[in-house]
Amino acid sequence: MSSVFTKIINGELPGRFVYRDDLVVAFLTIEPLRYGHVLVVPVEETDRWTDLSPTVWRHLNEVAQNIGRAVKEAFGSSRAGYIIAGFDVPHTHIHIFPTDRMGEYDFSKAIAADATDPAEMDGAAEKIRAVLETDENGNPR
Repeated sequence: MSSVFTKIINGELPGRFVYRDDLVVAFLTIEPLRYGHVLVVPVEETDRWTDLSPTVWRHLNEVAQNIGRAVKEAFGSSRAGYIIAGFDVPHTHIHIFPTDRMGEYDFSKAIAADATDPAEMDGAAEKIRAVLETDENGNPR
C-alpha cells in the first residue's frame, strides 16, 4: 500500500509543493513546527533513510540544503532546522523549518493540522517558491 507521501507525490492527495524533480519533492507539512516547515521526500518509497541508494541520499540532502537556504531567506530566520525522524510515515523524509532556537525542535509543540491557517500555509509556500523560483507544482519557472 502506498504511503501518504506517495499519494501526495502522485496527486492523489493535496500538497503545497515548493520543489520537484525526478528523484525528490518538497512540500509543506500539514503539522508544522513553524509556518514554512517543509518535508523533503524522495520519490522512491523507502522507509528508512539508511536504505536509500547513495545517489538518492546525496541528492535528497542537496535539495534539503537548498530548501534550507530558501527557508532562511523567506522567513528571516537565523537557521534552518534539519531533522530526520521517520516514525510517523514509513517513507523517508527530512524536516526543514525556519528556526532561531533549539526550543523550536520540539514536535510536541507542532501546530495541529486542523489548527493551521490555510492562508498562512499558502503564504509560506509562496514565500519559499519565490526564493526557489518554482511554480505551485514545485517546477522551475
